[in-house]
Amino acid sequence: MDLCVTIKGVSFLLQTGMGILGNTVVLLAYTHIVYSESKLLPVDMILCHLAFVNLMLLLVRCIPQTMTVFGLRDLFNDPGCKVVIYAYRISRALSVCVTCMLSVFQAVTIAPAGPCLSRLKLATPSLVLPSFAGLWLLNMAICIAAPLFSMAPRNGTVPAFTLNLGFCHVDFRDSLSYVINGVSQSIRDFAFVALMVGSSGYILLLLHRHSRNVRGIRRSHGGGAETRAAKTVLTLVVLYVVFFGIDNVIWIYMLTVPKVSPVVADMKIFFSSCYASLSPFFIISSNKKVKAKIVCSAEQEIPSSDTQESSEK
Repeated sequence: MDLCVTIKGVSFLLQTGMGILGNTVVLLAYTHIVYSESKLLPVDMILCHLAFVNLMLLLVRCIPQTMTVFGLRDLFNDPGCKVVIYAYRISRALSVCVTCMLSVFQAVTIAPAGPCLSRLKLATPSLVLPSFAGLWLLNMAICIAAPLFSMAPRNGTVPAFTLNLGFCHVDFRDSLSYVINGVSQSIRDFAFVALMVGSSGYILLLLHRHSRNVRGIRRSHGGGAETRAAKTVLTLVVLYVVFFGIDNVIWIYMLTVPKVSPVVADMKIFFSSCYASLSPFFIISSNKKVKAKIVCSAEQEIPSSDTQESSEK
């Protein structure tokens, strides 16, 4: 096997394995929290949903990509390609939308209370589930074009204006549909990223304003938990924006050429999936509830192993 192919395959394998493991651990931790506490706080609901869509993204996109890199062919027929591409587009879109929702929610949570904002603070928790439903419906509608043009790879040369994903092709037939699809995705992504960056900037402003008076923050906003949560949100936003920038530089290049090289497509997929694979580890390291459940499970596993060893003796 060629060294370049090996490096690419190992990179996708590590990214996929780490991401699936991390997001699964986050989901299991929140499942344990729901079982023990019977409910989730709004911010925990958003983080749990973020882990779910990121896990979905890795399953439907990175696993087939890894298998293709290692030489497996004919993974899907035409209907299979349509389902996989549609699921990937939705999960990728929801990743940015839910991260934006997390940033906006945290900005509202830590903002100083006022006459209007107090009512919004009270109403925000009840808006979490309807917001999830709205984001799913919005992105299902926006992403409907991609599966219409998706198909299994054909023998021979790849036509112009085709995204060659290795295991599937997205053939847009002409430059107009190709550009319209790309522009519609970019407009949606940039709109949510702009809102995300704006709310994160407001969070930074509030944290900077109160950085010299920690006691005041705790009295006004209910303790240091909100501050820790805000810093977690800021970390996730910065992480997303960095990989979003790299992803969209490659995407803009892809829109300017009629035939996209598989290497360029692989680079785009790798960088667009980095956030999904790395974000759960930031959640685990910064969220006390999730970390406590993981530590508790590990401590329960160790005594059971010791008991088994003693009984064997």
